[in-house]
Amino acid sequence: MQAATCKVLINRKKLLEIIPLSTRTIYNLEQRGQFPRRIALTCRNVAWDLSEVEEWIEARKASGIQADRPGDVRA
Repeated sequence: MQAATCKVLINRKKLLEIIPLSTRTIYNLEQRGQFPRRIALTCRNVAWDLSEVEEWIEARKASGIQADRPGDVRA
């Protein structure tokens, strides 16, 4: 018998408390496949899987790579 796994979903407000980025930045990261995808619960309500968000945070911490600044052009 397999143990049931319980997914914890968080709403936009909780996500923004955890990830100090703008809603637009998070959306852009999602579109580029660089952030966990939102889950559409209804036509006006979305959520994120908390474990995926936590994995994303850990991956960012482990990478040691700083994100580029918008408009930063390097030679």
